[in-house]
Amino acid sequence: MDALELLLNRHSQPRLTAPAPDAEALLNIQKAALKAPDHAALRPWRYIVCEGDGLKKLGDLFEQAAIESGMSDRDIDRAPELPKRAPMVIVAITKYKDHPKVPQVEQVASTACAIMAMQMAAMAQGFQGIWRTGAYAFNDYVKKGLDLDIDDEIVGFLYLGTSAVSMGDKPSLNPDDYFEYWR
Repeated sequence: MDALELLLNRHSQPRLTAPAPDAEALLNIQKAALKAPDHAALRPWRYIVCEGDGLKKLGDLFEQAAIESGMSDRDIDRAPELPKRAPMVIVAITKYKDHPKVPQVEQVASTACAIMAMQMAAMAQGFQGIWRTGAYAFNDYVKKGLDLDIDDEIVGFLYLGTSAVSMGDKPSLNPDDYFEYWR
């Protein structure tokens, strides 16, 4: 798949099953993340790759966060199962680094670019994925459980695996609805 075809046909796939990317594919995914735009070469990223027991560990963290946050019984029961929606989840974190020319928003944007690069690298190798956030990305208990500092952010959970269903084409949007020209 060439780069333009990949970008023009990108879509998220929420229905994922095994197999997850193997070691070689995962290394390519990781290398793609490390090529994200990065003002001042701060490398404000940290990633946690969860597979197998790691998915259970992440689910246990979500469950305890749901309990600590006073969520509903339904949310508490559902929490440990959330990471199991894919055979691999990569937690993408911005480890904020104080810099006079690079505000926190740029560092988060760098991590966001890395997430898209990882998803594109997965797709280029025949895998699918979906970038999720949700309440647990912003939950202080989860952040503490992942050993984050107060200024650090969970930018997303990248779920990766093999598509469990055939996806149709994503509807095309009209660029004129979103771009204006100053000429």
